Order: sequence, then C-alpha cells, then structure tokens
Amino acid sequence: MTLAPLTLPAREDWTDWLRARVEEEVGLAEALVAVIKDETPTEAREVLALWDRAGGHLSNVGAAGSLFGNVHPDDAVRRLGDEAEARAERIETAWSLDRELYDVFAGLSADGLDPQAARLLAQVLRDFRRAGVDRDEATRARIAEIRERLTELDQEFSRVIRSDVRTIRVAPERLAGMPADWLAAHPADEDGLVTVTTDYPDAVPTRMFAHDRDVRHDMTVAFLQRGWPDSEPLLTEMFALRHELAVAVGHDDWPSLDAEVKMIGTGAAIPEFIDRIADAAEEPMRRDLGVLLERYRRDHPDATEVAPYDAAYYTELVRQERYAVDSQRVRTYFDFAKVRAGLLEVTGRLFGLRYVAVDAPSWHEEVATYDVHRVAESSDGGEPADTLLGRIHLDLHPREGKYKHAAQFTLTEGVRGRSLPEGVLVCNFARGLMEHDHVVTLFHEFGHLLHHVLAGHGDWAEFAGVATEWDFVEAPSQMLEEWAWRAEVLQTFATDAAGEPIPADLVAAMREADDFGKGIDARTQMFYAAMSYWFHRDRAEANPPALTDRMVELQGRYAALPYLEGTHMFASFGHLGGYSSGYYTYMWSLVIAKDMFSAFDAEDLFAPGVAARYRDSVLVPGGAKDAADLVADFLGRPYSFDAYAAWLAD
Repeated sequence: MTLAPLTLPAREDWTDWLRARVEEEVGLAEALVAVIKDETPTEAREVLALWDRAGGHLSNVGAAGSLFGNVHPDDAVRRLGDEAEARAERIETAWSLDRELYDVFAGLSADGLDPQAARLLAQVLRDFRRAGVDRDEATRARIAEIRERLTELDQEFSRVIRSDVRTIRVAPERLAGMPADWLAAHPADEDGLVTVTTDYPDAVPTRMFAHDRDVRHDMTVAFLQRGWPDSEPLLTEMFALRHELAVAVGHDDWPSLDAEVKMIGTGAAIPEFIDRIADAAEEPMRRDLGVLLERYRRDHPDATEVAPYDAAYYTELVRQERYAVDSQRVRTYFDFAKVRAGLLEVTGRLFGLRYVAVDAPSWHEEVATYDVHRVAESSDGGEPADTLLGRIHLDLHPREGKYKHAAQFTLTEGVRGRSLPEGVLVCNFARGLMEHDHVVTLFHEFGHLLHHVLAGHGDWAEFAGVATEWDFVEAPSQMLEEWAWRAEVLQTFATDAAGEPIPADLVAAMREADDFGKGIDARTQMFYAAMSYWFHRDRAEANPPALTDRMVELQGRYAALPYLEGTHMFASFGHLGGYSSGYYTYMWSLVIAKDMFSAFDAEDLFAPGVAARYRDSVLVPGGAKDAADLVADFLGRPYSFDAYAAWLAD
C-alpha cells in the first residue's frame, strides 16, 4: 500500500475538517480499545498491536489540537484545537485509570515476544502504574479531575503568553542604531511615533542595537512583563496540582515522578546536575563578566554591575570592538529566503535527503510545505532512487494569535505501513534579514523536525518520532547547530545583496565572539533550570515562597546578571508548561550533543560515513532504545562530560 500525506482543507473549510478529523480518530481509537476490553484477542502481540494503533489515533487528535490551537489564524479554530487536545487528554486519562483495561495487560506474558514488543509491554505496564491505576476508586477519580484541570491550565497559560504582545511607542530619532532594513519596515504613524512590539523580530534587535538607553530599558521591561499578572495564579495552581498528583501516585513530589522516566532517573539528581554545571561555569562566567563590565565602565564609570537592560547592547559592543564582529554587517548575509533554501540543501546533503516543494493547502499563506524523500544510490550505477519519508510544513514568521517561541509540532506520527510522519516547524523569524542567532535557532528546530520524520518508519507508534527520554530530545538539535557555525557550510547560502558569500574570517570571528558569553549563558540556563525545578519542589513545603520571591532568589544564586526590579520573567516562561520541572534537560542534552559532535571530522562535516551512522544509529530508531544505548551505538562507548567541560573551559 502506498501511503500519502494528509490532505489539508481549503482556507474556509478548516472548522469542518478539524471536527471531522477529531471525530474519526477518536472513533477509531475507542473502537480498538473496546476490542481489547472484550478480550477477543488473547495473544500478547495482538493486544499490543491494537493498543498501539489506538494510541496512534488518539495521538493524532492531541497533535492536531495542539498544533492548530497554537498556530491557526482563526481564533475559532484555535479554540476548537484546544478542545480537541483536552478531549484527547481526557480519553487518555480514562484509559490510564481503567482497572479492567490494565488487568488485560497485566495478564499478558512477554514470553515469545520480540525485543521491541517486550519493550512496549514493559512501558505500557509502567505507564499504567505511574498513572495511578492501582489506587482506590476515589483516588483515581481525583487523579482524573487533576489531569483535566492541568490540561486547562496549560492551555490557558499558553493563551496568555500568545496574546500578551506588549508595545512601546518611540519617536523615530530615538531608534538610532537600529538596522536600516528594520527602520524601513517600521515607519512612524500619524502621531509621529514608531510602535515596537515584544515579538522577537522587534525585541531582539531593539535590545541589541538601540543607542537610546531608555528605549532598551522600556523594551526589556515590557518583554519581561509579558504574561504578568494573569499567568501567576495559573502557574501557582498548576504547580500545586502537579504536586498533589505526584503524591497521589506514590511519589514525594512532582520532580521525582517526572524524572523517573528520564535519563537523569531521580528528582534529587536535578539540583545536583544544576550545581555541577553552575560550578563548571563559574570561572568562565566571571571571565565574561569582567570583560563586559570593563567595557560598560567606559560609559558608566561608577557601575559595579551591568544593568540587565544594557547587557545585550554592551555584549554586542564587546563583540564589535574586541572581535571585530558587527552583527548588523552579519545580518546582511542572512536573507531569510536564502537561509531557508540553504538549510534544506545542507541537511539534505548531510543525511541523504531530498525536499520537494508541494503546492498544497495549509492554514496560512506563509506556510511552506515540502515532501521529504530519502535518496538511495541505485545498485546499477544509474540515477539515484528515492523513497517518500514524510511531509514537513514550515510556519516561520510571527502573526497575531500565533505561538510566540520556536518549536516542532507533530501533525501525524509515522508508522510503517500505516501512516507517513508529518511535522510542523513553528518559529517567529523576520521576513527579511535574520540575526545569525536566529539562523542557529532555525537549524536547531529543524533538527527536531528531521528526528520526527526519520524516526517515523518503525512498527510501533509508541516509539515513533522524537520518542526518546525527554532529557535527550534536544541533543540531536543542539548538535545540528554546529553546521550553522562553519564557514564552508554558511558560504553555500549566506551571501550579501551583491551575491558575495560570507567571509571565512568573519565566520571565525563570529564563533570566537559567540564563545564570549558562554559562561554567562550557561549560568542563565541554570537559573531557568533551577526555577523550573524549585517552583515544583517547593510545593512539598507547608508554606512555599511566592513565585516572584523564589525567582529573585534563584536569579541571585545562579544567574550572571542582576534582577530587574519590578519584572516577572517567569510569567511568560512557556517551558514551565511542557517541560514542567525538567528545564535542566537543555543543558543535559548539550553535554551529550558536544560528545556526539566529537565523532565528526571537523575538516569534513559532510563525510557520508559518520553522518549516515549517526542518522541510522540515533535518529531513525526514535524511542526503540534507551537514549544512552543509542548514543553508545553511535560513539562506540558511553557518553561522557569531557567534551562539554573542555568546550566550556576554553
């Protein structure tokens, strides 16, 4: 059977299409579970196959709901998406707490199952127990209530962040220092003022380039105040309910429950890891701060620390003066259209893929759609043959009501013989010239998309796509960032208006300049990680501190830059939803990413042997093995901290 991607509707038919998609997938899922409960199948593999298919259909409901609830331009469709996601969560909760259903699986024997099926059975039983299926009826009922409310809170938190776009209004002359193309795209209105928003294409360059200190201050405050005060009660309730849920299923706190199925293993290991990274970053941070403060004092002689609203601007000055890197010059080489085309060429060459643009309906005119093919050399030396692997959609520019960060969303999971994987990249980049940091982000997020598509051809939906432990999922994407830092890679697509490629010496200086500040960045990440952990761990205390108070204390302990009085950064920290207490995973993954990258030849990043081995050992299996085993398969040894520590200390 030849599989085909989904056919998405015309612009005016989205409501009907999404409703029909949800009803069809829910119906298929519930019918399959009914067969399991009727005990018609008796063989373990047959039961597992029915369960996996049911889970795949339900996953399609949640995936479509999450995606379109975050990206569709029509608010009615976004709300329909939120409802679909909540419905999928309710059904999943009901299944996970169904003692009759659990008893079917508990009665199965793993004898005679192949390793993948046995792994699936073990995970199914584990997940039932973690859900609380073995608790009494009243506790199970309360767990169901909690999980439904948590879904509502998470969705409302996301809505608050998406909708809270703040602005400052500035006289044009106060925007001196801003890039010429940015100024051209921001004319003064009839009042003679320019409106600057907290969306990334405005906020990032304003904080980096605007000479007017008050403008930088006002933008920084506006950016750090997004979501405040509306999200605080949502988060407070969310953290309390997660704690109650963890206790209900037999854990001391939420981080302990959450970490149990991650590489890190235990909640108590999270602050230990945070402190290990913080200690390793202490000397690099102080070195970076010393350089930054020295430059800062040339303009502010009495300063004892760099004001947080000045940090990006003075970091840029250091990079210009110390490393001869002018970010405004760098931007001229990164036209968005060229970058997107270059990304596809680079990843296609690296992993043996071909992207074919598809003229197909989507939810917005700026979405670009591609079919992804795996290229295979023909055995007779003729033209290469290829296989359709899946479809990707690139939704890369900001608009009203859209998700405000950068992430990969699933549209469908892929399973051999059943469905092709489809994924969506959702970002908020400028439509013209891009900061190089955003180019790096694009490579990073595209790594998730590749992982989703390449790992969508196994036998089990449970292991499809980015299905590894949550504290490993960032590692492949972080490693792909390295290709956005190499001159020989960038020169294939990064050209200025005259068509001249970016000079190799400029790229080398950019990398050296980027290394300045990595100690500051590492400590900032540990501040975020500590916040996500302690906001949850504190719920185990009788009188947990207020969120702002705890944030200020943790910023003082871990972060390089001081707290900006009166701001509430946590209120728009969206990772408190999906990552919950596990934001440490970004740095945990980076440790592994640095180690994996050490296997590549720095002189030939496109060497086909190592790239193919990495693709097939780490990406293609999805969740079919533990992440530590995937990495060991690729490296030929267990991963280590050494490559990361050497990079940080350099």
